[in-house]
Amino acid sequence: MAEWMENLRANPVPMLISAEDEALEYFVKRDLLCEEVPRIEYAWALLDVQKLKRNQKPNGSWSSGMNPLYKNHPIDLPETFKRFRLLVRQYGSTRYDQSTAKAAEYLFSCQSDEGDFRGFIGNQYATYYTGEVTALLTLGGYEDDTRIERAFKWLLSMRQNDGGWAIPMLTHELDRKTSYRIVTEFVEPLKTIRSRHFSHFCTDMVLRAFAVHTKYRRSPIAQRVGNMLKTRFFKSDSYSSYQDPKYWTRFEFWWPNLLTTLDSLSLLGFSPNDTDIRFGLDWFVKNQQSDGLWKVDYGDAKPHMDNKLSLNRSLWLTLNICRVFKRFYGITVAGTS
Repeated sequence: MAEWMENLRANPVPMLISAEDEALEYFVKRDLLCEEVPRIEYAWALLDVQKLKRNQKPNGSWSSGMNPLYKNHPIDLPETFKRFRLLVRQYGSTRYDQSTAKAAEYLFSCQSDEGDFRGFIGNQYATYYTGEVTALLTLGGYEDDTRIERAFKWLLSMRQNDGGWAIPMLTHELDRKTSYRIVTEFVEPLKTIRSRHFSHFCTDMVLRAFAVHTKYRRSPIAQRVGNMLKTRFFKSDSYSSYQDPKYWTRFEFWWPNLLTTLDSLSLLGFSPNDTDIRFGLDWFVKNQQSDGLWKVDYGDAKPHMDNKLSLNRSLWLTLNICRVFKRFYGITVAGTS
């Protein structure tokens, strides 16, 4: 058993390898077992990845088939974001894949003149989505692109006085009717009230961009924010979204949780001997199942009715948790959660 795996309760590799998922097996062998594998293009050519790319439009986007909620809204932005995220984070795709490159250009077309990615919540500033999109594009091979630099400059300009980030619209005390009108009617974006506290929910998604960028991960700001964020484990957020501490252990989709935060902190060079980091890692150790896997949701959410889909998500989640443990215990791996 590898040295980093000695920190776990059970060896997850047998379950991961026996899953009959070619892409998963590829990344387990590459990232956990350090075995020689084919070039990454092998993974991009697998059936699951090809299915993900189907029905891409000429402009690089994918349609969800839904009617737009917001006026003047880039209707294909959410679906394109979802697929691009899977291509990049799950399958390691980059700009050297034609479909991924086309999707990246569509996302860049949604970048405002100010530098943020606009359209996730109408015309309002979405600091959290801008952080995640910037992270994805950086991982996708656009780190040195001037458009990425613009996004970072915008993010740096949007910090709260305490150093973290919030969703600007939520720093205003708006009733539900007003909030809905501001978003759906394409109102000019509200400026953040900088005196309000940072949101760990929003800050997690922004810090992801800093964590995957070779220059910005070394910045004093990234280290300061990392120190702030690690003190928030299992605490309620400062704003209405994600206030329930149980969100820390719900690992589906792209929303912030214990793993996404630890993933960023591991890339920023934090030590597993840090008290807060150790607290987070210990939670994963205590909650690992006897078969070596972790559940996708430890909150009150009902289990997914599709057992096969639920198992698939659990397997990929387990791979990402193992990547973080391996990184914390001194061995660099290619993947991120």
